Amino acid sequence: MSQNGAFETLRAHTVAMAWTAYDEVKAGPDGLNAFLSVDRDATGAASGLLAGVPVAIKDNLTTLTLPTTCGSRILEGYVSPFEATAVRKLREAGAAIIGKTNMDEFAMGSSNENSAYGAVKNPLDHTRVPGGSSGGSAAAVAAGVVRVALGSETGGSVRQPAAFCGIVGIKPTYGRVSRYGLVAYASSLDNVGVLGATVADAAAVLQVIAGHDPYDSTSADVPVPDLVPAPNSTDKPLAGLVVGKPREYFPDSLDPRIAAHCERALQQLERLGAEVREVSLPSTALAIPVYYVIAPAEASSNLARYDGVRYGVRQVAGDLPQMYERTRSSGFGDEVTRRILLGTYVLSAGYYDAYYKRAQAVRSLIAQEFADVFSSGVHLLFTPTAPTPAFRLGDVSEPYKMYLSDIFTVTANLAGIPAMSQPIGRVDGMPVGGQFMAAAFDEPTMLRAAAALEHALSLEDNT
Repeated sequence: MSQNGAFETLRAHTVAMAWTAYDEVKAGPDGLNAFLSVDRDATGAASGLLAGVPVAIKDNLTTLTLPTTCGSRILEGYVSPFEATAVRKLREAGAAIIGKTNMDEFAMGSSNENSAYGAVKNPLDHTRVPGGSSGGSAAAVAAGVVRVALGSETGGSVRQPAAFCGIVGIKPTYGRVSRYGLVAYASSLDNVGVLGATVADAAAVLQVIAGHDPYDSTSADVPVPDLVPAPNSTDKPLAGLVVGKPREYFPDSLDPRIAAHCERALQQLERLGAEVREVSLPSTALAIPVYYVIAPAEASSNLARYDGVRYGVRQVAGDLPQMYERTRSSGFGDEVTRRILLGTYVLSAGYYDAYYKRAQAVRSLIAQEFADVFSSGVHLLFTPTAPTPAFRLGDVSEPYKMYLSDIFTVTANLAGIPAMSQPIGRVDGMPVGGQFMAAAFDEPTMLRAAAALEHALSLEDNT
């Protein structure tokens, strides 16, 4: 699909169609619970690449027209005095921001069950989770309310819900999209990402929101290439491309049905002209413990600002320390409290060197291993997105087991490279996601391969 064709497809889905779908799925407490607030008056503009396109925004991206709660009681009713750069760029392109989507509180979770406003349900099976933390945005796209939505990524929070809901989710290179206006969880890991019904849909919106931003010191001052993949001009559109298959992402313990869908996708890539080569990323096994030291450490610092003094909910008490304690105790949920405590511990005197400093050293090693693979002639990596399909609501209650659902996604955040998930099949009726990862700022190659695979799999499924 051409770039113009991608935007035309998006513009064909109107605001009126979005509200019809919204009402049909009853997106409130008795339905998917995908939205926390909506703007029925949103219309967008008559011109622009996204003229009149309805877009949903994860509720940790600030907006002027709707509250920004981050799925937390501590920010209940809070309306920001400024707007996130990514949201501003959508408006300037003509998009209609129709609502803010439900999420795990402060983006801390992998199931969307940690929201203070109730769990989101998977549109394909209401007894299952949509994934997290961008589960509301993923559910809104999968249910057909919108074709595109913004989410955020710290360790897989766009790609994992995309896999669980059977849609496309893109995490760009760290710095490709401005984080200005994205409420911070772990600043060195956070990214604004895009969820879409197709590769072209998601790529088109990424094209709009990407680019340098002087308001974000981590924003990369690099050109934004054409990101929407061009149509296949030959039957071997991926000729010359080398796709790495990291052995650490295909352990013996991987569900054989998910492994089979990945093998099918890799075979399709070979038919499209790509060479598949086995590679190794030996530090992958350390990614989860490294991530769950660094992310909580940064979160404990970032969330210190929620004290009842400056903004958000305030619980009145006898003196200032008591007010702090009551506000934070009543405002934060269990998972946020757990990560704040863990992060404070690993940053404390006597433990900083033992945990945080060592975790950062291993993070550098992980990033170097990716760099070495990509400098060896491998253009892309292909892996499962998640080790399981969407699990049932309430099935995973132990925090560590929940953390393991991010085992294949956290490495891309630690390394700062682009990654994406797309549907590659189904297990027990639920979608399975396949993940591409690319070298920093090589989103075009990643999206070109994803579009070719998407087309090939659709042809195979329809024959």
